[in-house]
Amino acid sequence: MTTLTFGVILGAVIGPIGLGLFAIFCGLLYKGFDRKIAAHMQHRVGPPIIQPFLDVSKFMIKDTVQPERALSWLYNSAPIICLASVITLLLYLPFGNLAFTPVLSGQGDVILVLYLLPIPALAMILGGFASSSPIATVGAQRKMITMMSYEFPLVVVIISIAWKLNQLYPGHSVFSLAFIYSHPLWGEMGLLGNIGMLLLLLSLILVTPGQLGTVPFDVCEASPEIAEGLVTEYSGRNFALFYLSDAVKTVAIGTLTIVLFFPYDICPVIGLDGPAAFALDFLFFLVKLFLIVILTVTLPRTATARLKISQVLMSYWGITTGIALLGLAFIVAG
Repeated sequence: MTTLTFGVILGAVIGPIGLGLFAIFCGLLYKGFDRKIAAHMQHRVGPPIIQPFLDVSKFMIKDTVQPERALSWLYNSAPIICLASVITLLLYLPFGNLAFTPVLSGQGDVILVLYLLPIPALAMILGGFASSSPIATVGAQRKMITMMSYEFPLVVVIISIAWKLNQLYPGHSVFSLAFIYSHPLWGEMGLLGNIGMLLLLLSLILVTPGQLGTVPFDVCEASPEIAEGLVTEYSGRNFALFYLSDAVKTVAIGTLTIVLFFPYDICPVIGLDGPAAFALDFLFFLVKLFLIVILTVTLPRTATARLKISQVLMSYWGITTGIALLGLAFIVAG
């Protein structure tokens, strides 16, 4: 085996592990800030910022209790599939700037990302059904309805951006996330096109709480109604894996939003280059990610109440899809 081949294999192994650990750390940290800021907005002290880390540590040392009638192999594999699929999704996303290229990338990776995004939700749905709990079954059904509701507006957002890039740069890999990241659309269109981008951004902001299962779209885990829903029968390490999956998915969805709408670095503006520029741009990326989490997760769940499942369906298929299609129309016209 040559040194080059060994280096490629080593990078293929270390890259996903390092990226997964980084996303877990950032996701848990953002969860801590989310809970702290939400508490202050409600005039509470709130838990310490490191509380999510303490929670995961506690879950990991607790016994894993399996329901007597559960389908064992599916019940135990669902949390693993959920976390593995979210980490796989990260491998296709640019982080910080293009100096930190995705571990995996290709000409159509944005389409692959669209296929990977539903897998964590599907794993949770299967885990809920596999537990044989009537409460978890209700939660799984609600999760399935929510997932089918927000997928269409999400697809409209991504396809709209890819279509406009194809119009502006014919013959290029417009379905590559790296290409989308390096070719922001805001300065390439007229007034109508920029209005269309704002509408698409609003649609994606509305989709994000549904993707993450947070208020007002947390009907599948509504504690007062169905006692945490589809994860009600999970405990110990299995529940910890679902918790980590949610933290990593927060980072993934936030990063996707940055790639599509805010792919700007700060160093080209101030004329800085070299290793210091890479570090500063990466720090700027983390700040953007933090602001997106606050805007799409913390503010909605603090300012709004939980919707009914019928309202969730109507919100996504009616309002959010309408906003996305209107944004597409403006982009076509612009």
